[in-house]
Amino acid sequence: MNPLASATSQPRALLVLEDGTTFEGRCCGASGETFGEIVFNTSMTGYQEIISDPSYAGQIVTLTYPQVGNYGIDPAVMQRDTLHLRGFVVHDMCYEPSNWTSKQSLPEFLQENGIVTIEGIDTRALTMHLRDFGAQKAAISTEDLDSAHLLARVQASPHISEHNFVPDVSVTAPYVVPATSKKRFNVVAYDCGEKNGILQGLAANGCEVTVVPWNTPAEDALAYNPDGIFFSNGPGDPEQVDATQEAARGVLGKVPVFGICLGNQMLSIVAGADIEKLKFGHHGGNEPVMNLLTGKVEITAQNHNYGLVFPSLGKLIAEESGGISEHFDNLCEWSARHIAPVVQTKEFGRVRLTHVNLNDGTPEGIQFLDIPAFSVQYHPEANPGPHDSSYLFKAFARLMERQSDYLAIDVREGRRF
Repeated sequence: MNPLASATSQPRALLVLEDGTTFEGRCCGASGETFGEIVFNTSMTGYQEIISDPSYAGQIVTLTYPQVGNYGIDPAVMQRDTLHLRGFVVHDMCYEPSNWTSKQSLPEFLQENGIVTIEGIDTRALTMHLRDFGAQKAAISTEDLDSAHLLARVQASPHISEHNFVPDVSVTAPYVVPATSKKRFNVVAYDCGEKNGILQGLAANGCEVTVVPWNTPAEDALAYNPDGIFFSNGPGDPEQVDATQEAARGVLGKVPVFGICLGNQMLSIVAGADIEKLKFGHHGGNEPVMNLLTGKVEITAQNHNYGLVFPSLGKLIAEESGGISEHFDNLCEWSARHIAPVVQTKEFGRVRLTHVNLNDGTPEGIQFLDIPAFSVQYHPEANPGPHDSSYLFKAFARLMERQSDYLAIDVREGRRF
């Protein structure tokens, strides 16, 4: 039996937020202490994919679903071999999983990987607090149980925007992932913290993928003579990821380009957009997004704290935006009118808003109209999450085939790779 399985044997643990909010609980992973930005994830399943997502580097992740760990750990669904999240918060940890694929329990796995984890707290109250006051610095400790002292240390700890986490999660040398269907394309993928599921999505659509480090110069990527270039998801503040920005600037307009999550932010920055930090971000598998080109709504998997400010890309082109010349404060106005607005950027011509989050009206996707490129802010490979958005890998294939309507795919066509 796992030595952590007895509540009486579990060390006490303390969770302290930057604003002084404190939760007492029990250790259910590695003991010790950890500091990071605390966020919440609303997925009901998929905890293994969540904790192995490199985009959580620098963050302490809270799961809103109350019981966690009941189906154990299966190495086959890992998104990366190394865990990069800073800490983990759950309400009720399961120590004796029941599933035929399970190789070990979640608490054993967290302990082996050095992830400080706390259970026995009211995660509903914590989530509501973060929704009201936003993501913030926090710490979990089994060593420093003086809340006032730990609070002072949290407040003195660095902000997540002060560090570039992408080099911590990127590969250091190129490698090749073969296509798993008939090979049709050679793709170079910039690894900024890429999930295995995304590589599988590309490979399943006929792409042989050469994965390269985040700071690979554009000329080196183009030297592979690719049919397309992909920019992956990844952690932290996109403004810190300067080398990938430069690479995006160097390849846009030369080959078809697709970006996901951090990749979307890279293309947006290069196109002249401002980036904002969302109050508590989007983390979960139930975010409704409308494709403005088809009017269809897809339920999406998301994990990001930053996003582009669409109006900052440029002025609206009224004749291509339903006759509207002024930006709306809430982008849901475009979804209500079934219009995909177009702006004029300074360097790359026209850019169209293609996807909008129906919960908060934030932009979820853009399409460059004068060069072959598009990007989305969410994770279409569904690890974990729904498969509604897997059509985007097909859209990238259609873009590499130079089809003009490559994004106008009914969500019902592509729910599986």
